[in-house]
Amino acid sequence: MITVVLSIHLILAITLVCVVLLQKSEGGALGMGGGGMAGFMSGRSTANLLTRTTAILAALFFATSILLAYLAATQRAPRSIIDVPASAPQEQQLPNPTAPAAPVAPAPPVQPAAPSAPLAK
Repeated sequence: MITVVLSIHLILAITLVCVVLLQKSEGGALGMGGGGMAGFMSGRSTANLLTRTTAILAALFFATSILLAYLAATQRAPRSIIDVPASAPQEQQLPNPTAPAAPVAPAPPVQPAAPSAPLAK
């Protein structure tokens, strides 16, 4: 459910950005939809259409934002990756057949062999 709502939310966000960029700004900086459409629609009707479209997309964007927040709050996930749920079964360690059963005691140090020839002084 969250994946579907998130996909719709992303599509709305991209569409909303595009519609806002199409609108004619007060300074005329990024406005592309104003005077270039001579025979199709007048400047006023184009502005009204883009304004209504922006308002509808913004309302849908806010609605999906609230829905995503609600879905995230109702989800039963741990609050941290360190937290372990109490209902999770703990893993039992099975004995490893290749591991030694008990630690091996270290061997006693070896006495050096007696020299076969006398040491020179």
